Amino acid sequence: MQIKIDTESKAPLHSKVEKMMRDLIEQPAYRNGEFLPKEVDIAEQLGVARNTVRHAISKLVNEGLLVRKKGVGTKVVPRRIPTRLDSWWSFTKEMKSRGLDVVNFDLDVQTVPATEEVAEVMHIKKGTKVIQLSRLRGASDGPSLLSVSWFHPRLKMDGTERFRKPLYEMLEEDLGVIVSVSREEISAIMAEETLAAKFGVEPGSPVLFRQRLVIDTDGRIVEFNKVYYKGDGFTYSIDIERR
Repeated sequence: MQIKIDTESKAPLHSKVEKMMRDLIEQPAYRNGEFLPKEVDIAEQLGVARNTVRHAISKLVNEGLLVRKKGVGTKVVPRRIPTRLDSWWSFTKEMKSRGLDVVNFDLDVQTVPATEEVAEVMHIKKGTKVIQLSRLRGASDGPSLLSVSWFHPRLKMDGTERFRKPLYEMLEEDLGVIVSVSREEISAIMAEETLAAKFGVEPGSPVLFRQRLVIDTDGRIVEFNKVYYKGDGFTYSIDIERR
Protein backbone atom coordinates (compact mmCIF):
# COMPACT_ATOMS: atom_id res chain seq x y z
CA MET A 1 0.00 0.00 0.00
CA GLN A 2 1.33 3.43 -0.94
CA ILE A 3 1.79 5.67 2.11
CA LYS A 4 2.67 9.35 2.22
CA ILE A 5 2.51 12.36 4.51
CA ASP A 6 0.64 15.59 3.89
CA THR A 7 3.29 17.83 2.30
CA GLU A 8 0.97 20.86 2.31
CA SER A 9 0.40 20.81 6.07
CA LYS A 10 2.44 23.28 8.16
CA ALA A 11 2.46 20.89 11.13
CA PRO A 12 5.84 19.60 12.44
CA LEU A 13 7.19 16.56 10.65
CA HIS A 14 6.67 14.23 13.60
CA SER A 15 3.01 15.30 13.77
CA LYS A 16 2.56 14.60 10.07
CA VAL A 17 4.03 11.13 10.47
CA GLU A 18 1.86 10.44 13.50
CA LYS A 19 -1.28 11.48 11.59
CA MET A 20 -0.27 9.27 8.70
CA MET A 21 0.16 6.31 11.07
CA ARG A 22 -3.27 6.94 12.60
CA ASP A 23 -4.82 7.02 9.13
CA LEU A 24 -2.92 3.88 8.12
CA ILE A 25 -4.16 1.70 11.00
CA GLU A 26 -7.75 2.66 10.15
CA GLN A 27 -7.37 1.14 6.68
CA PRO A 28 -9.24 -2.16 6.13
CA ALA A 29 -5.94 -3.89 5.41
CA TYR A 30 -4.70 -3.27 8.97
CA ARG A 31 -7.53 -2.41 11.34
CA ASN A 32 -8.42 -6.01 12.20
CA GLY A 33 -5.05 -6.87 13.65
CA GLU A 34 -2.51 -7.12 10.83
CA PHE A 35 1.21 -6.39 11.07
CA LEU A 36 2.45 -3.01 9.84
CA PRO A 37 5.35 -2.63 7.41
CA LYS A 38 8.77 -2.48 9.08
CA GLU A 39 9.84 0.87 10.55
CA VAL A 40 12.76 1.10 8.15
CA ASP A 41 10.48 0.50 5.16
CA ILE A 42 7.98 3.14 6.31
CA ALA A 43 10.79 5.64 6.88
CA GLU A 44 12.28 4.96 3.45
CA GLN A 45 8.91 5.32 1.71
CA LEU A 46 8.15 8.58 3.51
CA GLY A 47 11.68 9.94 3.18
CA VAL A 48 12.05 10.60 6.91
CA ALA A 49 14.35 9.40 9.69
CA ARG A 50 13.56 6.02 11.24
CA ASN A 51 13.47 7.63 14.71
CA THR A 52 10.60 9.85 13.57
CA VAL A 53 8.58 6.79 12.57
CA ARG A 54 9.52 4.99 15.80
CA HIS A 55 8.32 7.95 17.89
CA ALA A 56 4.93 7.96 16.13
CA ILE A 57 4.56 4.21 16.58
CA SER A 58 5.49 4.49 20.27
CA LYS A 59 2.70 7.00 20.85
CA LEU A 60 0.17 4.62 19.30
CA VAL A 61 1.55 1.74 21.37
CA ASN A 62 1.03 3.85 24.52
CA GLU A 63 -2.56 4.48 23.50
CA GLY A 64 -3.17 0.77 23.05
CA LEU A 65 -3.70 1.03 19.29
CA LEU A 66 -0.57 -0.93 18.39
CA VAL A 67 1.45 -3.66 20.07
CA ARG A 68 5.10 -4.50 19.51
CA LYS A 69 6.07 -8.17 19.29
CA LYS A 70 9.79 -8.57 19.86
CA GLY A 71 11.51 -10.15 16.90
CA VAL A 72 8.28 -10.19 14.90
CA GLY A 73 7.04 -6.65 14.29
CA THR A 74 4.36 -4.13 15.17
CA LYS A 75 0.75 -5.22 15.02
CA VAL A 76 -2.51 -3.27 15.02
CA VAL A 77 -4.67 -4.06 18.06
CA PRO A 78 -8.12 -5.26 16.90
CA ARG A 79 -10.98 -2.98 17.95
CA ARG A 80 -12.58 -3.99 21.24
CA ILE A 81 -15.72 -3.04 23.16
CA PRO A 82 -14.98 0.43 24.57
CA THR A 83 -14.59 0.53 28.36
CA ARG A 84 -13.24 3.17 30.63
CA LEU A 85 -11.42 0.47 32.60
CA ASP A 86 -9.72 -0.68 29.41
CA SER A 87 -8.41 2.84 28.80
CA TRP A 88 -5.23 3.34 30.82
CA TRP A 89 -4.57 7.02 31.30
CA SER A 90 -2.25 8.91 33.59
CA PHE A 91 -3.95 10.92 36.33
CA THR A 92 -3.05 14.11 34.46
CA LYS A 93 -4.93 12.93 31.36
CA GLU A 94 -7.86 11.73 33.46
CA MET A 95 -8.16 15.18 34.99
CA LYS A 96 -7.76 16.99 31.67
CA SER A 97 -10.56 14.85 30.21
CA ARG A 98 -12.78 16.41 32.88
CA GLY A 99 -11.55 19.91 32.10
CA LEU A 100 -9.58 20.15 35.36
CA ASP A 101 -6.00 21.18 36.01
CA VAL A 102 -3.81 19.00 38.22
CA VAL A 103 -2.50 20.54 41.45
CA ASN A 104 0.52 18.93 43.10
CA PHE A 105 0.12 19.41 46.86
CA ASP A 106 3.15 17.33 47.80
CA LEU A 107 5.89 15.49 45.94
CA ASP A 108 8.55 13.42 47.67
CA VAL A 109 11.34 11.37 46.06
CA GLN A 110 13.55 9.06 48.09
CA THR A 111 16.00 6.22 47.59
CA VAL A 112 14.80 3.42 49.86
CA PRO A 113 15.56 -0.26 50.45
CA ALA A 114 13.00 -2.49 48.76
CA THR A 115 10.55 -3.99 51.22
CA GLU A 116 9.71 -7.67 51.05
CA GLU A 117 6.55 -6.83 49.07
CA VAL A 118 8.33 -4.58 46.55
CA ALA A 119 11.18 -7.07 46.17
CA GLU A 120 8.81 -9.95 45.52
CA VAL A 121 6.80 -8.03 42.93
CA MET A 122 9.89 -6.78 41.08
CA HIS A 123 11.85 -10.04 41.40
CA ILE A 124 14.78 -8.36 43.13
CA LYS A 125 16.51 -8.93 46.47
CA LYS A 126 14.95 -7.44 49.59
CA GLY A 127 16.87 -4.32 50.58
CA THR A 128 17.91 -3.44 47.01
CA LYS A 129 17.91 0.34 46.63
CA VAL A 130 14.95 1.63 44.61
CA ILE A 131 13.48 5.05 43.87
CA GLN A 132 10.23 5.73 45.71
CA LEU A 133 7.97 8.53 44.44
CA SER A 134 5.06 9.81 46.54
CA ARG A 135 2.66 12.38 45.09
CA LEU A 136 -0.39 13.98 46.70
CA ARG A 137 -2.47 15.51 43.94
CA GLY A 138 -5.91 16.77 43.09
CA ALA A 139 -7.72 19.84 41.79
CA SER A 140 -8.01 23.36 43.13
CA ASP A 141 -10.57 22.27 45.72
CA GLY A 142 -8.10 19.99 47.50
CA PRO A 143 -6.18 16.69 47.40
CA SER A 144 -8.02 13.67 46.04
CA LEU A 145 -5.27 11.19 45.17
CA LEU A 146 -2.16 9.82 46.87
CA SER A 147 0.14 7.85 44.59
CA VAL A 148 3.20 5.90 45.78
CA SER A 149 5.47 4.33 43.15
CA TRP A 150 8.60 2.20 43.24
CA PHE A 151 10.74 1.92 40.09
CA HIS A 152 12.79 -1.06 39.01
CA PRO A 153 16.52 -0.53 39.68
CA ARG A 154 17.21 -1.58 36.08
CA LEU A 155 16.11 1.94 35.05
CA LYS A 156 19.08 3.45 36.96
CA MET A 157 17.01 6.42 38.15
CA ASP A 158 18.73 8.71 40.67
CA GLY A 159 15.84 10.82 41.96
CA THR A 160 16.64 13.92 39.91
CA GLU A 161 14.20 13.00 37.12
CA ARG A 162 11.49 15.45 36.02
CA PHE A 163 8.73 14.00 38.19
CA ARG A 164 6.54 17.08 37.84
CA LYS A 165 5.92 16.10 34.23
CA PRO A 166 3.31 13.44 33.42
CA LEU A 167 5.16 10.32 34.56
CA TYR A 168 4.92 8.13 31.47
CA GLU A 169 5.83 11.02 29.18
CA MET A 170 8.94 11.63 31.31
CA LEU A 171 9.92 7.96 31.24
CA GLU A 172 9.69 7.89 27.45
CA GLU A 173 11.31 11.26 26.73
CA ASP A 174 14.09 11.14 29.32
CA LEU A 175 14.80 7.43 29.79
CA GLY A 176 13.56 5.89 26.55
CA VAL A 177 11.19 3.64 28.51
CA ILE A 178 7.88 2.98 26.77
CA VAL A 179 5.20 1.46 28.99
CA SER A 180 2.43 -0.60 27.45
CA VAL A 181 0.66 -2.77 30.04
CA SER A 182 -0.82 -2.04 33.46
CA ARG A 183 -1.92 -5.05 35.52
CA GLU A 184 -4.34 -3.72 38.11
CA GLU A 185 -6.33 -4.62 41.17
CA ILE A 186 -9.01 -2.23 42.46
CA SER A 187 -10.70 -2.45 45.84
CA ALA A 188 -12.44 -0.34 48.48
CA ILE A 189 -10.73 0.28 51.84
CA MET A 190 -11.14 2.55 54.85
CA ALA A 191 -8.80 5.48 55.33
CA GLU A 192 -6.44 5.15 58.29
CA GLU A 193 -5.50 8.28 60.24
CA THR A 194 -2.52 9.42 58.16
CA LEU A 195 -4.32 9.02 54.84
CA ALA A 196 -7.52 10.58 56.22
CA ALA A 197 -5.53 13.64 57.32
CA LYS A 198 -4.04 14.06 53.84
CA PHE A 199 -7.50 13.98 52.27
CA GLY A 200 -9.16 16.07 55.00
CA VAL A 201 -11.69 13.35 55.83
CA GLU A 202 -12.58 11.35 58.93
CA PRO A 203 -10.61 8.16 59.68
CA GLY A 204 -12.59 5.20 58.39
CA SER A 205 -13.93 7.12 55.40
CA PRO A 206 -14.17 5.09 52.16
CA VAL A 207 -11.15 5.18 49.86
CA LEU A 208 -10.70 3.57 46.45
CA PHE A 209 -7.44 1.61 46.38
CA ARG A 210 -5.76 0.81 43.08
CA GLN A 211 -2.60 -1.32 42.87
CA ARG A 212 -0.84 -1.87 39.59
CA LEU A 213 2.26 -3.30 37.99
CA VAL A 214 3.43 -1.35 34.95
CA ILE A 215 5.31 -3.18 32.19
CA ASP A 216 7.21 -1.90 29.16
CA THR A 217 6.94 -2.96 25.54
CA ASP A 218 9.59 -5.65 26.09
CA GLY A 219 7.60 -7.24 28.91
CA ARG A 220 9.85 -5.93 31.69
CA ILE A 221 8.64 -4.47 35.00
CA VAL A 222 8.97 -0.68 35.19
CA GLU A 223 6.87 0.43 38.16
CA PHE A 224 4.99 -0.95 41.15
CA ASN A 225 2.30 1.59 42.07
CA LYS A 226 -0.25 2.04 44.83
CA VAL A 227 -2.89 4.75 44.46
CA TYR A 228 -5.43 5.91 47.03
CA TYR A 229 -8.42 7.91 45.75
CA LYS A 230 -10.65 10.03 47.96
CA GLY A 231 -13.98 8.19 48.04
CA ASP A 232 -16.18 11.00 46.74
CA GLY A 233 -13.78 12.05 44.01
CA PHE A 234 -13.71 9.19 41.52
CA THR A 235 -15.99 6.76 39.75
CA TYR A 236 -14.96 4.02 37.34
CA SER A 237 -17.44 2.82 34.78
CA ILE A 238 -17.57 0.15 32.10
CA ASP A 239 -19.76 -0.40 29.06
CA ILE A 240 -20.92 -3.99 28.55
CA GLU A 241 -22.53 -5.03 25.29
CA ARG A 242 -25.26 -7.66 25.40
CA ARG A 243 -24.47 -10.62 23.15
